[in-house]
This record gives sequence, C-alpha cells and structure tokens, in this order.
Amino acid sequence: MRALLNPVVVTELGLVMFRPGRELLPHFRRGRMLLENEPERLAVMPNGELPPADQPLAEDPALAGMFENEAVLRRAGGINGLESWLMEGKRCQWPHESWHDENLTTMRHTPGAIRLCWHCDNILRKQSTEQLAGIARANCAEYILTTTRRELGFDDSHPLTLAEFCWWLARNGLADVLPEDAARQVLRMPDPIIRSVTREADLVPGLPLAREIVEEVAKQVLALRIDPETPESFMLLPKRRRWENEEYTRWVKSQQCMCCNNPADDPHHLIGHGQGGMGTKAHDLFVIPLCRAHHDELHADAVAFEEKYGSQLALLFRFLDRALAIGVLA
Repeated sequence: MRALLNPVVVTELGLVMFRPGRELLPHFRRGRMLLENEPERLAVMPNGELPPADQPLAEDPALAGMFENEAVLRRAGGINGLESWLMEGKRCQWPHESWHDENLTTMRHTPGAIRLCWHCDNILRKQSTEQLAGIARANCAEYILTTTRRELGFDDSHPLTLAEFCWWLARNGLADVLPEDAARQVLRMPDPIIRSVTREADLVPGLPLAREIVEEVAKQVLALRIDPETPESFMLLPKRRRWENEEYTRWVKSQQCMCCNNPADDPHHLIGHGQGGMGTKAHDLFVIPLCRAHHDELHADAVAFEEKYGSQLALLFRFLDRALAIGVLA
C-alpha cells in the first residue's frame, strides 16, 4: 500500500500524526510502515491511496509528458479505449470519506478520463482542476503501459523497461515523440558536456541528438502487412494493384550498386521475367540498387547485362535476403 497523507506535527511532544481515513486505517495495524518524502512527480496527486508502483515508467521523470501525447494515446487505443479499460473494474477514483454510489461511469478530463461513481460524477462533471488532471494523467500512463505490455507479449506481472517501451514507440512510428533524456538512457549516451569557447578553432562538432538516432534506426524497418482475405483474392479476374513504398525505394537508393559496389544512384525496378511490361512497372519491392552507369547499361540491353552480371532475379533474391537479414524488411 502507498498513500499520500498530510502530517500533523506536535513539536512539544515529538509526535507526528496522520489521518488516513477508514479505508486505509487497517493497513496501519500490520506493523511498521515505510515513510519517505513526497516526490516532486507526485505533487499533483490527491491525498489518499496511490496505485501500486508495478510500472516504474509511469513515474519516470525522463518520460514526463510522454503519456499525455495525443499520438501515443491514439496508438494505444484512443480515448474510447481508455474509457473501456477504466470500466473493467476500477472503483470511483475521487477520494473522499462520504458515500459513493454503486453505479459507475467515466468522465473525460484533460489529458484523459477518470472513473467516477454517479454521485461524484454529478458533483465534478463541469469542474476542471489540477487534482482531476493528476488522476487523469495517471490513468493515461497506466493504460498506455498496459497496452504496450500486452502488445509485446508480456503478462500482467512484467514491469516494462525503458528500452521495451522505446521499442514499442519505434515499431509504431512514434520514435519522434521520445524525449531526449529517455533516448540517451536507452542508447547509454552520456549527458552532453557544454564548454564555453572563445575561439572558432576550439569548436567541436556535436553528436546528433539521441532521439534522432532512434528515429533513424526506426525508419530503416519496413513492416509488411499480411492480409490473406483481400476482396481481390475472391475474384476470378482481379484487377492488379501495384505495391508502392517510397520509404523502401529511398533506402534501396542509399545502398551499394549490385554490380560494382559503388554508391547507388537509382532503385532499379525489375524488367523482363513477366515484370515491367508496356505501360506497367514492377512493385517497389522488386528493386535492386544500381549506379547510373549500370542502370543505363541494363536498360540499353537487358540480355547482355544479365549475361555479364547475372540474372536480375538472382540479384533481386540476394538483395531481398540481405534486407530481411538485417531487419529492414520486418
């Protein structure tokens, strides 16, 4: 049990008294209690019992503001998913010692939502306070971390690490919202040392931001969506759709030429072998990196090119194998 309580100090007697209320009083009959100062991150929380600290990331200062980000909440299921999750068993979250109605509902409050009984909902419905915002903020953090844990395949007893949460953000295209301090912790990068300089010769080029490194790595992973029941799959003569992915072809262009290992200039789309006919173009997946000279040579005479450098199919197979092996295609 964890709780925030206001102490009453009796200096003359050397005593400190607390008023925990009826609900928390049984916990004080179990023996010794651990006392500690209120951390700054809990300053906005109301008095009373606190949720168990089974997910330390919810209180990690490096992730301050992360759980209020609209894009992160939307990816976890959005405000509707948060409200459904709150309805799964939480009691009224407004702390007071008076009567609570047995019927429960949810009330939206920036940045998320709060679980309330009907009695408290009638009282608080049109209010907007920092205390309510603190409860809503804690709900968002717990909901997002619960969703992350489930999607990564962990059970309810697993405490998420910062690296695991960072991976969930990266795989969902949210690496750009990761705070710099958190990115530095994940990459084990030291804090930047700022030195005052007076001469241009003393200026040292700085390292890229840790968040930018995470973003760059995340961009190199292309997730292929599998849909075994597309509408076209049930048609006798389906209309073909061309698969396009500019991100993948841009990465292909940045690789070495398959013929000379020099920097590539173009992502060559397969021609011949049933691909790249009149007025058509091969899927963006069927591309290999070529420098400008070899690309022009291939289009000038594909047969002579394949006799000299090998079949385009063999080159494509080798390149796809590498892309899969290093995680670019996932």
